[in-house]
Amino acid sequence: LNSRLPVARSAHGATVYSDKLWIFAGYDGNARLNDMWTVGLQDRELTCWEEIEQSGEIPPSCCNFPVAVCKDKMFVFSGQSGAKITNNLFQFEFKEKIWTRIPTEHLLRGSPPPPQRRYGHTMVAFDRHLYVFGGAADNTLPNELHCYDVDSQTWEVIQPSPDSEVKCSALAERPSALEQAPSLPSEECGLKKPQDVFGLDFSITTIKQPPTADPELPSGRLFHAAAVISDAMYIFGGTVDNNVRSGEMYRFQFSCYPKCTLHEDYGRLWENRQFSDLEFVLGEKEERVRGHTAIVTARCKWLKKKIIQARERLKQVSIFEQYRYEEVMLALASLGDGLLLEVPIREAEAQPFEVLMQFLYTDKIKYPRKGHVQDVLLIMDVYKLALNFKLSRLEQLCLQYIEASVDLQNVLIVCENANKLQLDQLKEHCLNFVVKESHFNQVIMMKEFEHLSSSLIVEIVRKKQQPPVRTHSDQPLDIGTSLIQDMKAYLEGAGTEFCDIILLLDGHPRPAHKAILAARSSYFEAMFRSFMPEDGQVNISIGEMVPSKQAFESMLRYIYYGEVNMPPEDSLYLFAAPYYYGFSNNRLQAYCKQNLEMNVTVENVLQILEAADKTQALDMKRHCLHIIVHQFTKV
Repeated sequence: LNSRLPVARSAHGATVYSDKLWIFAGYDGNARLNDMWTVGLQDRELTCWEEIEQSGEIPPSCCNFPVAVCKDKMFVFSGQSGAKITNNLFQFEFKEKIWTRIPTEHLLRGSPPPPQRRYGHTMVAFDRHLYVFGGAADNTLPNELHCYDVDSQTWEVIQPSPDSEVKCSALAERPSALEQAPSLPSEECGLKKPQDVFGLDFSITTIKQPPTADPELPSGRLFHAAAVISDAMYIFGGTVDNNVRSGEMYRFQFSCYPKCTLHEDYGRLWENRQFSDLEFVLGEKEERVRGHTAIVTARCKWLKKKIIQARERLKQVSIFEQYRYEEVMLALASLGDGLLLEVPIREAEAQPFEVLMQFLYTDKIKYPRKGHVQDVLLIMDVYKLALNFKLSRLEQLCLQYIEASVDLQNVLIVCENANKLQLDQLKEHCLNFVVKESHFNQVIMMKEFEHLSSSLIVEIVRKKQQPPVRTHSDQPLDIGTSLIQDMKAYLEGAGTEFCDIILLLDGHPRPAHKAILAARSSYFEAMFRSFMPEDGQVNISIGEMVPSKQAFESMLRYIYYGEVNMPPEDSLYLFAAPYYYGFSNNRLQAYCKQNLEMNVTVENVLQILEAADKTQALDMKRHCLHIIVHQFTKV
């Protein structure tokens, strides 16, 4: 058919989506491009090229970059784009034809950064992750494997398992059952259950090299090829050091686990406010925001102090009114949503306080929308609260969000607000931004400049006259504690005085926190909503079975802060726990299963077979029977 054709090119990105080939950017011999074209692959009679009208934050013209499709979106990472080469990650939504740059400026210092800018690298998608390997990065050839989680928008460097091996075998040879990483049964890999991915082994398949004892990562390389087949990534060839072409092939085994839902589960508790037991009364307007003692006291010492003071006041009132304090507190605990402990906070208004609360429950805040000054001003109010409440992790997050959002349009408003709120570090950032050679003339011609307070204008003029002296602080940056660290400390004793439920294991009491149990387990949520035990005590079992004390502690670690590491005998008890307790997904069971498979011995195989039979874990049962048959006389 007659149709326009894309200009001839090389070093472009190409991928297949919805039975069409999509190509983006590349090099035409004279210039780098950033156009996009698509062509149908199904009906050859009707095949013709179509240029796509792109919108949004379109990546700069570039070449020698990879593209990958994940979750109905196409991703582009780095590449050669002249002086503008960056390590930006862009996503393209096929349905709306919109590009978005995924910001990384807000990544907390101390959390893994994105890979360096580079070209000639590969990027593949597996499940909900993108894997970036190799390429030339500022005259080096790095060989780390970077992984981007599309759901949580975070990067990490994958550490291959210590069991990695270098194998010498023909390409077509299939690894034996012992060499293969355990994978989940097919029903656990369905679309309904999102999964986490960890690299287990980087093995080399090549005829040329003799086998060696140590595990071996592929050396850094560029212009190699990468592909995902089934549950493994294969890397072939490339140019390695000294311009040598490689003929090696490496295989990287993925292993699937359902994702950790800790942050989402606590986030849901915040959203629906179920089982709230306190109410903050905020600012002059006395606006009210509900919360949960357990989460707030685990995460913020300043608010914990306020809650303790409110409890003391309640104690005084109950003594004065001849009530027993314990009865009042029991009423508070059992009524949950009905009777709330009032905690006055004069220093905060409702809107920024709600953002702060969302951070306490999820470790995240929403990134300000581009060009929305109101969003930036709100985050400034949150930053002020973070300083007052001594939440250094939130403080760093806010500071980075705001600094990344400052531009020519909003810098004066942000600067004035920082001056008003006495946020000196932020004000300094704005002043330095204004006096930059490339910004200064534009800023002083703006209408807003005329309305600045005279003291700020004087500061700007002086700063322009005396360029800042760069000071390097040797002070290590305090990035605060994470949700996981705080909940771990809370379970290990920091939360003892705020326990409001007793779990009985074989008659032995273990104090715990209702809101946390309900957030993480639909079994406890239903119990506390419908038939809360009158004496505040709950008997613990998993179906008919009472777990060991050690296994029960392993389960509490999973509930409070998502910990999945445990000895194999605990896994035996907890194998059925995800179903019985109604956890958000079967992550715990997947880990228990792998833990058992990796550690089945002649000594424990009969116990594990019995447990597998009881819980109808058929593939586990098969695994045990296989071992029994092969080690029959020993068993």
